[in-house]
Amino acid sequence: MSERLILKLGGSVITDKKADCAVNRGQLGAIASAIANARTGGIVVIHGAGSCGHPQAKRYCLDRGLSREMIGGVYETHVAVCILNDVVVRALRFHGVEAMGIPPLAAAVAEKGRLSFLNADPFDLMMDRGIVPVLHGDVVMDRSSGASIVSGDQLVVHLASALGARRVGLATDVPGVLHEGMVIPRLQPEEVASLDLGGSSHTDVTGGMRGKIAELSVLVERGIEAHIFHVSRIRDYLEGSDHGGTILGGNT
Repeated sequence: MSERLILKLGGSVITDKKADCAVNRGQLGAIASAIANARTGGIVVIHGAGSCGHPQAKRYCLDRGLSREMIGGVYETHVAVCILNDVVVRALRFHGVEAMGIPPLAAAVAEKGRLSFLNADPFDLMMDRGIVPVLHGDVVMDRSSGASIVSGDQLVVHLASALGARRVGLATDVPGVLHEGMVIPRLQPEEVASLDLGGSSHTDVTGGMRGKIAELSVLVERGIEAHIFHVSRIRDYLEGSDHGGTILGGNT
């Protein structure tokens, strides 16, 4: 079977986090073109919420669980991220990618704020038939707290293992993991604690660069490489070329 890949688009690269659900359509078009023109054996695209969803999640304090008074926040947050997902899917389809949006709220369950279940069988079948599933960070039902936010990074970790991907890629607004202004070409998770990491100036309810590495360290333990690179280098990542970013895990 050809290599399967997971590509995560950071919310800050497809939206303006300083505005309310403002999509960067120019950059999204460039991303869609890069995906359409890359040679791959199958890909799942996962994107962050950016300014579409994080404001609602914060307003209703969904990271703290779900109270009866805050049930409306599940709806508002989910609608916001689905609007963004539809824009992403339409951009991909415009460039010839057979993309299909899949909302995690309908397929995932969390436990104490962590993704505990997501049925990967539909994605497996879609990829076999040339369909590109497009998922997103979302609010999902939580067995412990009622509802919680599942980040795109959690989805990456879950699906990479379930779908047999050997590489996952995170396209960000920075060229890689930075230390003193320089990209670290290769990094092991245990080295992170001693570094003063640079990264995106944006903050959100799902954590920054250090949080991403903490999520991805689970994959490294399973022998799966995580690649962190600038969004302009998506095609390089998809085709296995040097993307100038950081590789987490693998041979040092």
